[in-house]
This record gives sequence, C-alpha cells and structure tokens, in this order.
Amino acid sequence: MSRLNELLRPELRGKTAYGAPQLDVPVRLNTNENSYPVPESVVRDITAAVADVAPDLNRYPDREFTELRTALAAYLTTTAGVDVRAEQVWAGNGSNEVLQHLLQAFGGPGRIALGFTPAYSMHPIISETLGTTWVDGLRGQGSDAPFDLAAESAVEQARQHRPHVVFLCSPNNPTGTALSLDVVEAVHDAAPDAIVVVDEAYAEFAREGTPSALTLLEGRERLVVTRTMSKAFAFAGGRLGYLAAHPALTDMLRLVRLPYHLSSPTQAIALAALRHAPEMLSTVTVIKQQRDRIVEGLARLGLDPVASDANFVLFGGLADASATWQALLDRGVLVRDVGIPHYLRVTAGTPAETDAFLAAMAQTIPAEERPA
Repeated sequence: MSRLNELLRPELRGKTAYGAPQLDVPVRLNTNENSYPVPESVVRDITAAVADVAPDLNRYPDREFTELRTALAAYLTTTAGVDVRAEQVWAGNGSNEVLQHLLQAFGGPGRIALGFTPAYSMHPIISETLGTTWVDGLRGQGSDAPFDLAAESAVEQARQHRPHVVFLCSPNNPTGTALSLDVVEAVHDAAPDAIVVVDEAYAEFAREGTPSALTLLEGRERLVVTRTMSKAFAFAGGRLGYLAAHPALTDMLRLVRLPYHLSSPTQAIALAALRHAPEMLSTVTVIKQQRDRIVEGLARLGLDPVASDANFVLFGGLADASATWQALLDRGVLVRDVGIPHYLRVTAGTPAETDAFLAAMAQTIPAEERPA
C-alpha cells in the first residue's frame, strides 16, 4: 500500500472519500432522500419504458438525449415560469456528474473555484479532484445570522479571490437557507471571469415566493442553474441531474462528457418520471409541512433550528452534537452530523418519521435544558 500511496496524486493523499452512513435503522433521515416510494402507477410506466428499450441495448443510447432534454426544458418552463429551451439543458448521472462536467470544462490546474462554507461538501471535492484550487468563502460576514450570505460580503470575496467558478446554493445544503436574487446578480457582476453556478437541488421545497435563478438566465451567458430529480421527484436511485444555461455553454460540455454517458434505461426511466411529474411531486407539500413541524418541535425543546427552504432542517444548541447523534441512533433514528460544532441536520420525511424523531429528541434533551 505504501507504493500505491506514492503513486496516488499528491493532492489526494490522506483525503477521505465522500459518504454518509448507510445503516439499517427504522428511521433514516440523514441523506435528504424523499421518504415516499415511487407511486405504483409510475412504477408500471417505468417498467414498461425499460422493457421498450431493452431489445435495443445492443445499440448505443441517444448521445444527445434529445427527448429527455426537451422534457426537462418543458418541466422547467412550466414550474419556473420562464421559457427554457432544450438546447439550454444538459443532464448527467446525478447532479454531481453535471457539476463534474462544469469543473472539467471551466476549472482545472491553475484555476480557482469559490464556494461559501458551510455548503454542499461535494463542491470542493469535485473541484479538488479535478485539480482546481478550492477557496472556502465565508458566510455570515457582517451579519447576525451565521449562515446568511450577504451580497456585499459575497462580492468582496469574489473580487478578492478572482475565481473561475463560483458556487452558490439556494436553498443551501446543509443550512436550508435560500438566496435572494440580488446576491446572484451581484456575484455574477463582481466575477466577470467566472462561471457562476447556482445549485438549486432543493428548489421545489422552497417556501412560497422564493425566487429561482432560472429567471436570471436571459442575457447572462456565464450563469448556470443546476437541478436534480433525486429529491422532490423521489428519484434518488434514478440518478438524474441536470442544468440550464446559455446554449453555447451547454455545447461546451460536450467536449468533456464521456461518450454516451446517459444509458438508454436512464433516459427511459427519467422520461417516464417526467411524464408523471404531478404524481412524483405530490408529496412535496406534506414534506414541507413536516419540515416546518420539525422546526417548531425543536424550538419547543429549546434548540436552535434554522428556518429552511429545503426538505431538511439544520438545528443547533447541542452541547455535544456527536453524542446527540449517537443517542438518536441508539433510538433507531439516523440523522446527519455535518461537521458543524453543536449542530445536526435532519431530513423531513413522513409524519410517522417526524413523530419518531421528535420523540427521540425529547428523550435525548434533558428536561432541565428545555424552556419553561
């Protein structure tokens, strides 16, 4: 192994691979999956769609995934209220592959990627594995809210570091906080040599009135908005992520994608899911209700939950986050330790899962630490 370690790229030595615990427990609320299974009617359509393409698996899939791009564009146009065309859409095996394509095309050795921590942990991992220098920008600068990102602070950091790629998350993971569009516009203008990526993986869970950066695409060829079907669509196992951007930018991603990167079954099942979009998204409302219920329940326990626009809640006020994580696990509830001192993150699931989580938290937090 010592020889292998010498052969490994120096910047990867000593790194830890990304991964959340996959444990067989009654209540799994650690990876922001949708707790509801795919509806039976959709399962039937998916099964039929795979059967339709199976005889032709001796042939390569549609390299341009034209039908899928058209369907994704139609979905965004309908839900975001902006005109998105097929040539603006790109897709991959999960949004992480889409992000990887962006870093392959616009990052690399001698280039800088800037994100605002805490945020999605795969942004620095993908950047660094592709030789891009990662810069941890800071949140809460000049603000009483530690997880907010103010336009003035973001602009100052963008001008200081002069990045080639900037990552903004709205809603942000792991904090659940959404960005106002003025932050996106300000960062875009302050970083004229950068591709500005707005990661909207949790956009469908945002509270009423929360804007999407899709509305800013027109006239901004350096702006990219990424989405996923893993969360609101209850399609994490389907592995389909996508983005919308200027057609010239999506065309550049063809330079770095592997040939035929989206298999025929992947395209078929994603199309089937999109045909059933209302059914696939039918659980979003109840999940948002459970999210808000978690915020209220944790506040009653004297903890400090962060108001969320996602399908999860980050909560603080814990004397020992690791000990609380273990105590919850001992009670059959798995949540996420995101590495922020005194904080944990919990996914909003079914009402029964919320019951189990809040009951476990009530048993974990000593009565004397709760508000009167």
